[in-house]
Parts: sequence; C-alpha cells; structure tokens
Amino acid sequence: MTSKNQATLRFLGATDTVTGSRYLVEAGGRRILVDCGLFQGFKVIRSRNRGGFPVPPASIDAVLLTHAHLDHTGYVPALVRDGFSGPVYATHGTMELCGLLLPDSGHLQEEEARYAEQRGSSVHSPVRPVYTAADAAKSLGSFKAQDFDRTLELGGGISATFVPAGHILGAAQIHLAVGGRSLHFTGDLGRDDDPFMFPPRDLEAADVLVTESTYGNRTHPAAGSRQELADVVNRVAKRGGVVMIAAFAVGRAETLLLHLSKLRRDGLIPDIPIYLNSPMAVDASQLYKQHREEHRLRDEEFKKMYEVARMARSVDDSKLLNLRGGPMIIISASGMLTGGRILHHIEAYGPDPRNALILSGYQAGGTRGATLASGVRELRIYGQDVKVRAEVVQLEGFSAHADANGIIRWMHTAPRAPRMTYVTHGEPEASDALRIRIKRELGWNVRVPEYLETVSLDRPR
Repeated sequence: MTSKNQATLRFLGATDTVTGSRYLVEAGGRRILVDCGLFQGFKVIRSRNRGGFPVPPASIDAVLLTHAHLDHTGYVPALVRDGFSGPVYATHGTMELCGLLLPDSGHLQEEEARYAEQRGSSVHSPVRPVYTAADAAKSLGSFKAQDFDRTLELGGGISATFVPAGHILGAAQIHLAVGGRSLHFTGDLGRDDDPFMFPPRDLEAADVLVTESTYGNRTHPAAGSRQELADVVNRVAKRGGVVMIAAFAVGRAETLLLHLSKLRRDGLIPDIPIYLNSPMAVDASQLYKQHREEHRLRDEEFKKMYEVARMARSVDDSKLLNLRGGPMIIISASGMLTGGRILHHIEAYGPDPRNALILSGYQAGGTRGATLASGVRELRIYGQDVKVRAEVVQLEGFSAHADANGIIRWMHTAPRAPRMTYVTHGEPEASDALRIRIKRELGWNVRVPEYLETVSLDRPR
C-alpha cells in the first residue's frame, strides 16, 4: 500500500493483451480497482487468471466496472470468493447484464472443466474452473447500481463519475477525481456510426488518460459489411447449407439481428429460418427494452428485430439445431469461439463445405476465432481435433468498438491535452500503432505501459 500522500496507478491487466482489464488506483489510504476482467487468448495470458490476484483481494476498498463484457468483469466472482468484501459499482445496465454474464461464465467454466476431466485433455487433475456458477451468483450481492453523471464518493479524496461510452448497454467511461488530479478511463469506446447504440460522450479534461486500443491499428470498412453478410447468406442458402454466426451474446447479437431484419425486409436475403441460440442474448433483449434511452432504435424497429429470429433456450433446443440441417442461420455465442454452444455447432457443421462460419468481430490472439481467421482449418474442441471445411468469413464491420480513426476523433474533443496518455487493452502492434498516431497527430505525451507497472499520478511519465 502506498502512503496517503501519494497517488498511483498500477496496471494489473490489459497490457500486452486485449483482455484482462484491471487498473488499481491508490490514494488517500484507499485502493480502488477499475475493471476486474478475465484474461483470454494465449495460454500464457490465460494462466494469469489462476496465479492469484496481484494484491490481496481483501485490501481493495471498491471495484468500478466500465461495462459488462467478461474481459472487464469476468474475474469479479473469484475476487469476491478470495476475500474482497467491498462494493462493486456499475451502471444499472452493466449490473443487470452482469447478472446474466457472470453466472453463465461460471457455468461454462464448470462445463469445460468436466469435459477436460472426462476426455483427459488437461495436464491438471482434478481440473478446476477459475470459479463456479455459485461463486458468480454470490458475487452479484456485492453490486451497487450507479446512475450516469452522478458523482460517487469513494473516500480518501477520491470520487468517480460514470460517463456514457456507447459500445453496449450500460457501457461507461469512468472519470476519477483523485485529490487535485483527474484520471479518465475510456473503457471500451463505441462507434459514432453504430446503428444500435449512441456514440460515446466527448472527452472531458483529464490529467491522465487511459485509453483502449482494440482497433488501434485498423479502421472499419466504410461500407459493405451489411452487403457482405447478405452475400454469405445467399450463397450458403443456395447450396442448402448452414450459416453459423459467432456473436458476442451482448451487443453483437442485437446488431446482427437488426441487420438481418432489415435485409429480409428489403428482400435481400431468402426467407430461411434464423435461430438465436444464446439464452443470454434472449434475456438481454428484455434489458435493452427496459433501457431504450441508451440506444437509437424506435419501438417498431426493436420489435421487428426480435421477430426475425426463433429463440433456442434449452440445451435440447440447441442439440436439435445440430440435427436439423440447412438452409438456416444460427447466431450463437461466443464471439471468439472460446466456449459456449457455437462450439457444438462447429463440431456438427464445420466439416461440411456447404456451410459457413462467420466471425462477427475482433478475434483476440490465441483464441479459436483468431486461429481460423489466420487461415488454419482445424480446431481443438473439447479434446478433439475438428476439421473445418466450411467457408470462414470474418466481418469486422459489425464491431461495436471505435476504430483507430474513431478514437483519434474522440480525443480531438478534449478541451486540453492530458499530461500523459497510457495506451492499453490492445494487442502489442495495435497499442503501439495508436501510440504513434496520438503522438504524431495530437502531439500528446503518450506511451504503452508494462504489465504490473506502477506510475505516479503526480508525476506521470
């Protein structure tokens, strides 16, 4: 613990990787953790989930969450289980989505541990999940909902404000006042042109900025993703195949349903069955209905978006889809093929070249999605090698993240330059590419921090 007179920021995650967002702020005798995400992707990165938290969980006074995706929230159950007893603050939307995501994450980890144990596909015995569904359910009792734009006093001269970030329901930028200093976290920034969510709020004045860089070295296509989706559906339908769409259960599934609804309305795709095989995405639809102030859709558009698909809730419903055959479209989690029902669909339909698998967004290094995106056509799924002869298409135009141009445009809205900007939450090449652009185009002090590095908020460098 630093002295009460010092204010520091320590990077416990989201450095050298696009997952595991965790930032520890220490000041006024208080420890505040901003985001508490799971590490995903390469095994060396995932192993950080099992190595014990870098500081004793019981020593942390409060957790603030930017949004509900697991790379920002997925370690909360383990933190609570291992001794954290303080509040977890999040917006209403984030808190409600975590009520779906975290128990499901625990369930999937238990399921994967059982499969690995049964098939002997792990070097560990017994195989244990990072946490269980029961751990996740218990952790939800620590959550306290916060309104956007309302100051939250955290003690020790620290206060926090949740600011709209776009991206998904409830997503926030977090602005911290730490004594006489200000520290701003982007969380995951949404897009200006997102068809579903409103754009992120402009950047307010801050002494220190911590920015994501998921798409720091890329720009989204100016147009064409909707047409490319239509083209895939049409050619697969003609050959009687199945279109499997790997979608993040919260955010991406809704965007895809919106586009498919409009494509069918305009007669641009055939009237083949569409299934949403993600209980979380089905449940999340109700939350989006309750928070219409956060998204652009009119009531009629929202209604039609969900009418276009048949909902598969139960395990039996999911299994029947693997026996049905094409033509049909299945939207299922997870977006990077790290787990979930989509893996069973790939086992069933991946070997058939009549079918297609659409990767609907960013694929973190070391995930099965990244493996396919790189051109490899064999996946290890539950201890078995599966040949993927189905057509594989990556459509990054549906991403809910701001791209590099979007992040730079957003930074231009700042009333003044931060004293220092730290680029995090990106693969190394993406983070460095964004660092270079910030330096050259805005002239700001900027660098990419290292894993577990501690910096002073009084003298950031």
